[in-house]
Amino acid sequence: MPHGPEEVGLGPWQGEWPDDDRLDPELLEHGDRRNVVDRYRYWTMEAIVADLDTRRHGFHVAIENWQHDFNIGTIVRTANAFLAAEVHIVGRKRWNRRGAMVTDRYQHVRHHATPADLAAYLHERSVRLLGIDNLPGSAHLETMELPREVCFLFGQEGPGLSESAREVVDGTFSIAQFGSTRSINASAAAAIAMHTWVREYADLSGDAAWRG
Repeated sequence: MPHGPEEVGLGPWQGEWPDDDRLDPELLEHGDRRNVVDRYRYWTMEAIVADLDTRRHGFHVAIENWQHDFNIGTIVRTANAFLAAEVHIVGRKRWNRRGAMVTDRYQHVRHHATPADLAAYLHERSVRLLGIDNLPGSAHLETMELPREVCFLFGQEGPGLSESAREVVDGTFSIAQFGSTRSINASAAAAIAMHTWVREYADLSGDAAWRG
């Protein structure tokens, strides 16, 4: 069966070094094996972040972190893939970064002590805060009209949104399910929500999007 290359990235630069301030001399000399797309090979981390900042989307992602949820890293990685404006960690400041695969270096990650702090930060910037939970009265993600400037808030795996989070959100939505399980994984739900925003608002023309 076909599979990816044995070694990710590129080796040392061959030939005369390019005259480009965005490039890292050490990476040019030793090669670039980082978890970045080819368009950013040999770029410094600062140059990559600066370029991403010119194209970031209007949605944010927030995760409650009361029990050191292992889903947080995966959600950060997906937020980077879909180019979220910011990722917000609510609750405990420390979180397990393993699932992020180093993508948190290129993604703006902000901490808030409480859901109320998160809501205040977003509302100052005219960003609506929508929680995802299977609650009575939740809108249906499949048929609702998503705001362009929005933050998706996800609770802990299992208990869902905390009571304090439910009190400050501008609304909640749920994802349709058809099987026997009570809920889907939090990181999977986050990916579905982000991709729904992308389908509605993102520019899919030219090289704005890449497909690997």
